[in-house]
Amino acid sequence: MTKEISSMRIAITAAASGIGSHIATELSALGAQIAICDHDNKHLEAFKENYNSISVTKADVAIESEVVEFFRDINSNLGGLDALINNAGISGPTANLEDVKFSDWENTLSVNLNSAFLCSKEAVPMLRNSGGGSIINIGSSSSFFGTPLRSAYSASKWALIGLTKTWAMELGQDNIRVNAICPGSVNGPRIEKVIKQEASERNTDPSMIREAYLNQTSLRTFIDPEEITGMVKYLLSPIAAKVSGQAMSIDGHTESLSQIRTKEDNNG
Repeated sequence: MTKEISSMRIAITAAASGIGSHIATELSALGAQIAICDHDNKHLEAFKENYNSISVTKADVAIESEVVEFFRDINSNLGGLDALINNAGISGPTANLEDVKFSDWENTLSVNLNSAFLCSKEAVPMLRNSGGGSIINIGSSSSFFGTPLRSAYSASKWALIGLTKTWAMELGQDNIRVNAICPGSVNGPRIEKVIKQEASERNTDPSMIREAYLNQTSLRTFIDPEEITGMVKYLLSPIAAKVSGQAMSIDGHTESLSQIRTKEDNNG
């Protein structure tokens, strides 16, 4: 039987700022016991000052030993686990294939994909001990479409959906549900950085890239963090007890991720 959020113990990765922070604080406000990790000291200290009821661990979730320590802290501080939200992710390099450094490729897959594997591997025995639970992976619109100039990011997000569907099949017998949430471009500093980098790569004005991103969606919109949090609440709730192996889009109906294809097209 799926618990109410108010009685859950929930771990969230990379949650001292951005989307993860919004999810953590909203779920905490509903009464859930929350444990977060992040690798950024500045963000962690600010988070601890503002939300002292939430367990905080400094950890880089792309490093196995630090993931193991994070889950030890969860067990000590929460006494178990009912849900894991794999939120860690970076935008990776914005460049044509031949200009992507292999080190940047490796780093993107390490953060966006390996971290979900490492954290889920540690979480599953704890979820079994709780009689079941939920894993939510944060994907992207790039989980479904090719994304020009974003090879590493796109590869990592497609792979995350493969893991989601595979784990849902493996873990269903243990009453562990696995789903992904796939937002479009989310309002905030990360998308602004991506827009700026892509404008530089394509030798055009950032406003042109922003317009192209908006035109990729039927609703001509970016996504707000609270909309992602709303889907998290749904997937954790008893009403979603039969939902597993799904990749849930929140993207204003993305039609394509290739409105601007090449420098030559853009320069006319």
